[in-house]
Amino acid sequence: MPRVLLLLLILVSSVTHANTILILGDSLSAGYRMNAQQAWPQLLAKRWQQEAVAVELINASVSGDTTQGGLQRLVPLLKKHQPSLVLLELGGNDGLRGLPPPLIEKNLAQMINLAQQSGAKVILTDIQLPPNYGRRYLQQFGGIFSDLAERHQLPLLPFFVAPLIGKAGMMMDDGIHPTALAQDAIVQQVHGFLTPYLKP
Repeated sequence: MPRVLLLLLILVSSVTHANTILILGDSLSAGYRMNAQQAWPQLLAKRWQQEAVAVELINASVSGDTTQGGLQRLVPLLKKHQPSLVLLELGGNDGLRGLPPPLIEKNLAQMINLAQQSGAKVILTDIQLPPNYGRRYLQQFGGIFSDLAERHQLPLLPFFVAPLIGKAGMMMDDGIHPTALAQDAIVQQVHGFLTPYLKP
């Protein structure tokens, strides 16, 4: 093989794997009731590609998943993909089911530890519940994510659904899930937050 071509292949290989991002989330990231290519993670990957940012994005989000389910799935995903960055977007379904906040926090803390032990940087997503879950539970639930971010010194991605609520065409009838139309707005939020944490 000519030396110039070999050097080019080495450079392309090193750039291609500069950033491997694993998104472990639920329906908010899985593209609920829409084509997977319409969901914000795929659109975000395309945007980085257009910007010539070297990113391999693995969207391992599953609609309906809980922190317990994410914890069970995480280790095989870490071994398979060896991500440099893990974005955790879980806890919403736990909250909607009224699961104990200490259990949710424990599961998330275990996932954070496992990801960090694998060498990945962890970014936690803040999650908010609808206002009809009772003040006491909402206070306990809402504190989980900021407490974990502070304790583990993690970046905390603001809840990306919050700016969409009340805007025409942005939310599905259930009032929980963003529409396909809203995915670009989510990309704008997540792109601005995550890009500074990528390797050049």
